Amino acid sequence: MAETPPENDYDASEDNLAETLSALDENEEAQRADALRRGLQDYELDEGDLEVLDAASENPDEVTFLPALPVLAIVGRPNVGKSALVNRILGRREAVVEDTPGVTRDRVSYKAEWNGRRFTVVDTGGWEPDAKGIDASVAAQAEVAMDLADAVLFVVDANVGATSTDEHVVKLLRRVKKPVFLAANKVDDIRQEPNAAVLWSLGLGEPRPVSALHGRGVADLLDDILKVLPEVSRVAKDEVGGPRRVAIVGRPNVGKSSLLNKAAGEDRVVVNELAGTTRDPVDEQVEIGGKIWRFVDTAGIRRRVHLQQGADFYASLRTSAAVEKAEVAVVVIDVSQPISEQDVRIIDLVLESGRALVLAFNKWDLLDDERRRYLEREIEQDLAHVSWAPRVNISARTGRHLEKLVPALETALESWDTRIPTGKFNAFLAELVAEHPHPLRGGKQPRVLFGTQASTRPPTFVLFTTGFLDPGYRRFIQRRLREIYGFEGSPIVINMRVREKRQR
Repeated sequence: MAETPPENDYDASEDNLAETLSALDENEEAQRADALRRGLQDYELDEGDLEVLDAASENPDEVTFLPALPVLAIVGRPNVGKSALVNRILGRREAVVEDTPGVTRDRVSYKAEWNGRRFTVVDTGGWEPDAKGIDASVAAQAEVAMDLADAVLFVVDANVGATSTDEHVVKLLRRVKKPVFLAANKVDDIRQEPNAAVLWSLGLGEPRPVSALHGRGVADLLDDILKVLPEVSRVAKDEVGGPRRVAIVGRPNVGKSSLLNKAAGEDRVVVNELAGTTRDPVDEQVEIGGKIWRFVDTAGIRRRVHLQQGADFYASLRTSAAVEKAEVAVVVIDVSQPISEQDVRIIDLVLESGRALVLAFNKWDLLDDERRRYLEREIEQDLAHVSWAPRVNISARTGRHLEKLVPALETALESWDTRIPTGKFNAFLAELVAEHPHPLRGGKQPRVLFGTQASTRPPTFVLFTTGFLDPGYRRFIQRRLREIYGFEGSPIVINMRVREKRQR
C-alpha cells in the first residue's frame, strides 16, 4: 500500500475551492446538506450522534460552547500513587508513573469521563522536595488544589499509615468548604483493609480503600465523587456576557505584570526584577480602545516553596486555572531571549484548553538587528503550529504599541465565536474532498459522509466518516478552513465519528 502523504503533500495551490464556494447560493448549499444528512439514516448512529445532528445550526451568529467541566484535584505526599490513580480514573496511561517520588512534570490537568459524566482531573504530583521542604511543598500544593478545584481527593498510602505530612495537609483540608474524599491507596486485597480503617483517625470521614494498581474500589469511589461534583465547575465557570476575559500568561519575568499595569494605567501589581513576585491571580477591569476588558494576571504562586521545579509546577497550575477562566490568552514572550521550551509549553497549554490566542512579543524596544534575525528563525521553527495567532510587538515597560493589542484580541475572539452554517460547511467538505481525495487505507478510501459545527468557543467540527482520517488529512482540512474562513487567533477542533452501514 502506498504510504500516506504528509499534510504538505495535499497541494491546495491549484484548486478553485474559494471561487467554487462563493458561486454557490444558500438554497443550493442547504439542499445538498439535507441530502447528505438523510444519507446518514443508512448508518448506525448512537444517541450522542443524534444530539450533535440536532444541534446543527444555520444561524452564523449563534454562539454555543461547552460549559466548564467540574474539577477534581488529587493531592497527597510523593509516592502514594497519585499518578497511578489518575491513570486508573482516565482509563489510559497519561500521567508519568515511576518509583521515584515527584516525577510528575508539565501536564497537570486531564479530561476524564465516568458513567457518561465528563470532568477535569488535576494531578498535583510534581516537585522534588528535599526532606526539609516536604511539609511546605505538600501544603502549598494542597492549597493551590483547594483554590482551583470543586472537590479534592486526598491520597494516603494505607500501608504506611498517616504521616506528620499527611496530618499537616489534613489541617488545611478541614478548613476548606469543598467536598474532600480520603483514598487509602495500595489496598490490593482484603487482608490490607484494616490498614485503611486506621485512617479514620485523620478526621476526614470514611477512608476509601482503593488499589490504583489493580483498580480495586476505584469505581465505587468515582460514583460517590460524581454525586457531589457540580455539572458545571463553580471554579472555572463560564460567564456569558460582561467584559471579555483575558488571561496574561507567560514564563516568569517576561513582563506580564508590567503589561497589566500599563493597560490599567496604574501600578496594580508588584513588579520586581525577581522572577515570580506576583502572588495570586489578580482580576482587573481595564478600559483599552474604548472597551472594558477583564484582565487576569496569572503570574505565579505564593512563594512559600523555594524549589525551582516546585515553583514552576505551581505556576503552571495557576496558569491552567486562569486560562480556564479566560476566553482569550495573551502569551507574553520576552524577545530579548531565545524562545524557550517553556514558552512553547505555555502556548500548548492554551491550545489544549481551547481558548483564543494572541502572541505578545515584549521588550521589542531592546531588539537589535542580529537578535531580530534570530528571532524570526525561532518563530518559524518553534511557533509554526500557531502561525494563525495574531502577533503584536510591544514594550510593556514604555507602553509602546499597546493599542495594537485591542484589535488582536477582538480578531481572536471573533474567530473563537465564529460559526459556519451546516450547508456551507458541507459544501466546503464536498468540494475539498472532490479536489483532494483522502488516500487509500488498506485498499479502502474513507469517505466523509456529513459534517457539522457542534459548537463555537472554540469552533468544533464533527465529521461523520466511513473510516479513520489520517492526522495529516485532518490538519489539511483545518488549514483550508483557515484559508477560506479566517479563524485568525482561534484553535479549530475537528472530531471524527467513524460509522458503519446498518445491517439490512
